[in-house]
Amino acid sequence: MTNQLAGETSAYLLQHAENPVDWHAWGERAIRKARDEDKPIFLSIGYAACHWCHVMAHESFEDPRIARLMNENFINIKVDREERPDLDQIYMNAVQMMTGHGGWPMSVFLTPACEPFFGGTYWPPQSRQGMPGFEQVLRAVAEAWKTRRPRAVEQAARLTEQLRQTNRTDGFGPPANRPFRRELLSSAVGQAARLFDREFGGFGGAPKFPHPMLLQLLLRVGYAERRDDLLPLITQTLDRMAGGGIYDHLGGGFHRYSVDARWLVPHFEKMLYDNALLATCYTEAFQATGQTAYARVARETLDYVLREMTAPQGGFYSRQDADSEGQEGKYFVWTTTELQQLLGSEAAATFASVYGATATGNFEGANILHLPEPVTVWAARHGRDPDELERELSESRRKLLAARGRRIAPGRDEKILVSWNGLMIHAMALAGGVFQEPRYQQAARRAADFMLTHMLDDHRLRHSWCRAEARLAAYLDDYAALANSLVTLYEADFQPRWIDTAVQLAETLIERFMDREQGGFFYTATDHEPLIARNKDLFDSSVPSGNALAATLLVRLGRLTGRADFLDAAERAMQPLAGVLDRSPVAVAQTLLALDAWLGPMLQIVLVGPLQDADTAGVLAELRSRFLPHKVVALRDTGPEPRPAGTAVEPLLQGKAPLAPGPTLYVCENFTCQAPVHGLEAILAALDRLEPSRVFRGTGDSL
Repeated sequence: MTNQLAGETSAYLLQHAENPVDWHAWGERAIRKARDEDKPIFLSIGYAACHWCHVMAHESFEDPRIARLMNENFINIKVDREERPDLDQIYMNAVQMMTGHGGWPMSVFLTPACEPFFGGTYWPPQSRQGMPGFEQVLRAVAEAWKTRRPRAVEQAARLTEQLRQTNRTDGFGPPANRPFRRELLSSAVGQAARLFDREFGGFGGAPKFPHPMLLQLLLRVGYAERRDDLLPLITQTLDRMAGGGIYDHLGGGFHRYSVDARWLVPHFEKMLYDNALLATCYTEAFQATGQTAYARVARETLDYVLREMTAPQGGFYSRQDADSEGQEGKYFVWTTTELQQLLGSEAAATFASVYGATATGNFEGANILHLPEPVTVWAARHGRDPDELERELSESRRKLLAARGRRIAPGRDEKILVSWNGLMIHAMALAGGVFQEPRYQQAARRAADFMLTHMLDDHRLRHSWCRAEARLAAYLDDYAALANSLVTLYEADFQPRWIDTAVQLAETLIERFMDREQGGFFYTATDHEPLIARNKDLFDSSVPSGNALAATLLVRLGRLTGRADFLDAAERAMQPLAGVLDRSPVAVAQTLLALDAWLGPMLQIVLVGPLQDADTAGVLAELRSRFLPHKVVALRDTGPEPRPAGTAVEPLLQGKAPLAPGPTLYVCENFTCQAPVHGLEAILAALDRLEPSRVFRGTGDSL
């Protein structure tokens, strides 16, 4: 027996396809049914790996009595928040206005006009621990709709008007014409420093999230301003995360967040976007510090994605669940008995000591592997040669990973989302250049090819790919994240199609998403399905906000193509947040990164030379290895079969010719061009002069 969800592609919706609830997917058919039958809508929003979504489904949606009550009184609609973030944003705002908090499962009652009048999150089937029972809530709402409908409709209308007003930024502080100055970044960094956990690293207490964009901001400001006082905030956080249980020490990659302040016990779910953002962060930290441990963490994270999260067609999957065999974390934890059986007593004793495993365990009788201290410190305390110890640990990790592979693995959501793929394409392309690792660049190209082949039609994107079907109109963050990753890909291999397509996507973004009255970008396009409010995605959550990603893209493209309209659009995207940038750095870190790039100093770098020449390759390797976050790079290939440059970057390339055979470097800084430099040795000296500081080199622990 199935309901209306049986034909859907979302893993989350299909989890509910056999409920006795007469679920519908969101759409005109379900909404028209509510109007025709004059019934309110019960809207339930969640996602495939949501633990309490599963609990509520088992307790309530699988209960025939509760299902009958739902079917008799409501039109019941299920939404996957990852497929429909536009709906999730609107109705999450509504729930937070009504209750003061939010979360998933989200449960909202709507009028047939889709306006919310009552809502909450998880409700148990019967009243307990001060929470009303879901059956009680259903009966009360049904009775209110029958006997006090005008009041419910009026409340819904008021709340809907409030939702529409949330996009106004008048109340954010100073007027919208507040000038942007670098002092604003220093103030934001000072605010972030006050949130820093000086004992365990990170920002705030438990549950503790990584905040990679904030770390990138600290890295940029500290490096540019020679702020060695910011160094501990960055390195302690990176070191503690990479040594903690939030990091998968066998398979690579990061779990979602830490439930404690010490980074020890994670929520074991693995998300594509977390690993994209953190791989980028560790790659940049390696550029700035030269610390090889950060390169290792970035590589292991990307290797995990290639091994376990890459579709045969090239796109990247969305997530791995936290649970296997009905238990959270079971796939990832170990007993000391298991270690002894697999490694032998001597190697097991060493491994357990290094990775903090004990007979009693640190998680429900088993052990989450972590590094209580850096491996080099452990080696020194125990009189072990560090290289010999690392060889032994590497072999032990290999054996344990192979044994783990024979366990029942957590479920995987094989939905491919454009925005999250854009973040990972950027991470792969960046790391491929920094580490001179062709397979990362190849993975980035394959994923980008998949996006442009299957998700793009006449400059318009689709949002989601699942079960061989591209679905749903794309959102702001889809356009911005994908286009930004194409800019990174262009700087990795200089294929003109990447930069030309990025420009086309940016033009669509400006045309169809920009708010020309108040500034900023709407989350949905002008021709998107009409909803009760047109939302703006201004603040970061676990992913960068769509508005901030758009600003980031437009700054990079404006510098690379010489288009002032892109730079103006980037400024207009940031302007609505001018009053909060230095007060809420955690919530607007990606906007601050865009502002840092917009303020500069701007570096436009053009390399002229034969692409296949060894000296040209050497210059490119040096450019990619150095931490120059404000640079954009274009190439004019002068080889025997030169690669076309692409129409988008022609303005930057005009007038730039080789001085002699071999590579010639042109550098323009803040609209002032320096004399061109020819030859590998002279170019490397010029690059040395571009780096503002070496204050972070050689810092960080050797994990």
